[in-house]
Amino acid sequence: MSQPDFDADLPARIGEALTDFLDGAAATIVRTEPAFTSATDTLRDFVLGGGKRLRPTFAWWAWRGAGGDPAGEDTRGVLQAVSSLELIQACALIHDDVLDSSDSRRGSPTVHVAFAAEHARSSWLGSPDQFGLAAAVLIGDLALAWADDMFADAPLPADVLRRARPAWRSMRSELMAGQYLDVRTQATGDESVDAALRINLLKTAAYTVQRPLHLGASLAGAGEDVVGPLLTFGGDIGVAFQLRDDLLGVFGDPSVTGKPAGDDLREGKRTLLVALGLQLARERGTDTAVLDSALGTPDLTDEHVDRVRELLTDVGAVAEVERRIDTLTDSALTALDDAQLADPAPKSLTALAVKATQRTH
Repeated sequence: MSQPDFDADLPARIGEALTDFLDGAAATIVRTEPAFTSATDTLRDFVLGGGKRLRPTFAWWAWRGAGGDPAGEDTRGVLQAVSSLELIQACALIHDDVLDSSDSRRGSPTVHVAFAAEHARSSWLGSPDQFGLAAAVLIGDLALAWADDMFADAPLPADVLRRARPAWRSMRSELMAGQYLDVRTQATGDESVDAALRINLLKTAAYTVQRPLHLGASLAGAGEDVVGPLLTFGGDIGVAFQLRDDLLGVFGDPSVTGKPAGDDLREGKRTLLVALGLQLARERGTDTAVLDSALGTPDLTDEHVDRVRELLTDVGAVAEVERRIDTLTDSALTALDDAQLADPAPKSLTALAVKATQRTH
């Protein structure tokens, strides 16, 4: 296939790589234990049933920009390696839904909710909710294990995979550190802007943009002169991506986002939007009771969410988050120029940056 065709068909190629791997991995284990089929089918449907494929796409274009040749013999191996990032994402989302007690994801029941319902329908012993939580934790763990397998088994020379492993290891550790920091911040009630930004960098920016870029560039053999600017670009775009997510978590249309409006508030998340809302309200002498009482309230009403939206808008928190998104996007694009990537990677990465930060779902 010609180079332009392969680049244009990238989402479909990622889907094919994931399908091939998931089918093979599932077939091996279900031959040994057929009862595991519901778990492997759930993970397969979760991975293939949606998602923006941002992480492998960022990695692919970093590889291309750092000299990767789509007509070369490493192309299939690189595609498999970067596609494995979608399994890391599946692990994060499945576990995140458990940690946040979320009921829906992409307009469908979350994994733990679906398995609790299966337990109840089947009249099995014990607690349906406990079974659902246990199943979701294990399926998320399976996604992480299979991500490692898919990456390690990519048909690439040993030295190519070896130079990408530092990015892979850092990404996994940073993701778990960010998840823990998020849980800890909710538990301690830390409402500072600094805490919110640190979570954004570790939990989202690192594994969504920074490390995928690092991974792709490393597969191409890039040096620090390329990797350094890409990490800066990825950090800024990744934080901006999360800030957009924070806004959608409160202001998004559930029919578009696939999650109930105000879920972040119900879960008690101290996002940057919330941290700024509290800070700006107090600076202006505005009563924060409507926001304070919303955080961590599972039965939060739509009317209460509307009042929180009004407060966040009136004190300027929404405008400040939008300003930060714009500033971060501008600084990221400056860093991208510094990376001196080969065409057409700069244009594609710029388009990805805009897509990530200006999305509606």
